[in-house]
Amino acid sequence: MAGLSSHTQQILDKVSYFADQAHGEQTRKYTPDRYIVHPIRVMKMLSEYTGDISMLAAALLHDVLEDTPVSSTDIRAFLQDLLPPPEVRKTIKLVEELTDVYVKSAFPHLNRRQRKDLEVERIAKTSGDSQSIKYADIIDNCTEIVRHDRGFAGRFLSECREILRKAPHGDQRLYERAVMTLDAAMRELR
Repeated sequence: MAGLSSHTQQILDKVSYFADQAHGEQTRKYTPDRYIVHPIRVMKMLSEYTGDISMLAAALLHDVLEDTPVSSTDIRAFLQDLLPPPEVRKTIKLVEELTDVYVKSAFPHLNRRQRKDLEVERIAKTSGDSQSIKYADIIDNCTEIVRHDRGFAGRFLSECREILRKAPHGDQRLYERAVMTLDAAMRELR
């Protein structure tokens, strides 16, 4: 993360610790690694394109609302001692935009395809900043899934392609990297 000030790095270390504690004993789906390795990779990748602390903090927190009992209120209470109010608001907004809404528990009457289609439409309406974080998330997940779950990878990669098709408003360099990573993952799968 060359280019980040030591103050910014200290803040991100605290956010990373908070996210790690929120995820608790969760591990990555295909490896025994603590879950936090994924948000850290997403944040580091994003830091190659921006130094926006709200975006970097949101990258670290992007799965907290979806995968843990921690609420937006909890995140806000934590962040208010680290960041100025506008950056706290932006970070929360980004995390909320990155949190899946159309999940099985909330929409059990819909099948996976229906939920994912609705989710893509929702993501298409999110901010360019959250879409940039989503690109880094896709890149990291695509790389891992092809390596560990070739049977499910085709479906997952198709879902990611649809997200990229409908949500092209983030950082264009990161978008192109996501498209190239997805194309390479699909070639590797064949």
